[in-house]
Amino acid sequence: MEQPPDRKNRPWRFSTFIYSSSILLLLLSILTLSFTKTNLYKTKSLFSNPKSKPPNPPSPPSRCLLWMAPFLSSGGYSSEAWSYILSLHHNLKNPNFRIAIEHHGDLQSIPFWNGLAKETKELAIEMHETECTPNETIVVCHSEPGAWYPPLYETLPCPPYGYNGEFVAVIGRTMFETDRVNQEHVERCNEMDYVWVPSEFHVASFVRSGVGLDKVVKVVQPVDVEVFDRLRYDESLDLGEVGDLVLGSGGEGLGFVFLSVFKWEKRKGWDVLLKAYLREFSGGDNVALFLLTNAYHSDGDFGNKIVDFVKELNLEEGGEGYPCVYVIDKHIAQVDLPRLYRAADAFVLPTRGEGWGRPIVEAMAMSLPVIATNWSGPTEYLTEENGYPLVVEEMSEVKEGPFEGHRWAEPSVDKLRVLMRRVVSNPDEAKVKGKRGREDMVKKFAPEVVAKVVAEQIERIFEEKTRT
Repeated sequence: MEQPPDRKNRPWRFSTFIYSSSILLLLLSILTLSFTKTNLYKTKSLFSNPKSKPPNPPSPPSRCLLWMAPFLSSGGYSSEAWSYILSLHHNLKNPNFRIAIEHHGDLQSIPFWNGLAKETKELAIEMHETECTPNETIVVCHSEPGAWYPPLYETLPCPPYGYNGEFVAVIGRTMFETDRVNQEHVERCNEMDYVWVPSEFHVASFVRSGVGLDKVVKVVQPVDVEVFDRLRYDESLDLGEVGDLVLGSGGEGLGFVFLSVFKWEKRKGWDVLLKAYLREFSGGDNVALFLLTNAYHSDGDFGNKIVDFVKELNLEEGGEGYPCVYVIDKHIAQVDLPRLYRAADAFVLPTRGEGWGRPIVEAMAMSLPVIATNWSGPTEYLTEENGYPLVVEEMSEVKEGPFEGHRWAEPSVDKLRVLMRRVVSNPDEAKVKGKRGREDMVKKFAPEVVAKVVAEQIERIFEEKTRT
């Protein structure tokens, strides 16, 4: 098994801002990947024709962008950070800056590293070896503000030296799922030169909370519209193979399939979804709800959690029984996610709050009709034309956790019932919305579109800071 890097015994060479490679420890375990096919090949090529000399490569730009994020973990910040790095790498031609990466902000995951594509691993090693000097470097701290310098828990500090003017600029990339930002996090945001957030909703909530208006910049998140393209795949994932039946009697055919993807926590609105679905449909409706979920500060016994929740609802089963509910709690590899979406007829997430809503935009890129709460991150891309925005019934107070005392949305159960029935009953309308959703993803959030936005921001900062 390939091992993720161990940074505890990591030697640092701060004077030249060259990080001794933690990811290079991974290189030892994939020697045939990186040496046999790269360095050895180059060596043989040079010795095979001693009279020929390789042309002198053009000097790389001295300016550098150091992106620090949870690159070796599997959370939302990790997937977002990789989406930016891959967008920049694949779409910038002759950029005026080099890109270096460093793991920061979360624990490392062996399964996540092993699940990365070979090309992504090679790129990770290459970018981690990139050397930068502080006075020509912009640092992006891509994590929740508690991980920023000085970190509130054990993680690599970002920026590495603190806010002492060593770097050209320091950018914080973050987001919140509630109506405000904690005061301590406001103070941390104001230490940054800039704070990048994904939506107009976040611009407003950060400024309202006290983050400087001159610091907050909207930078949307990319979605890989080539990977998440229904036409690219001939087959769908076999839902019967990966899903476990929790409610309903099942049968030979699944009928109309609703899909929801989320981690198991109150914020994601799984309770709202189950209430609406079980009250609106019965076993005679030929529908199925698949929940791809994973534990979040809880155990993973999702089937019994659902059964207990239904008992608490005092919802009578009726003569035709419950509509089918399936749980997918197995790991679905990133490369299989498009085929998962392809197996569904509609995507639904009655969330109480999202930073962005990555599964929502992935579903939209796959041309699925989408039902999602009309609040927080999704307001940046979800409209009546490209989906089914779910009405917020009221705002409620967060009762526990790090956002206790904040407020988030309570989506309407009754309106969700109406929308789910509407999608089932009007497939032509749903198809039109799904088609428009993909068009909007391609036009506004494709990697090449967002890469241009990020590059323009970075180049503008370099120009402004070097003039002063």
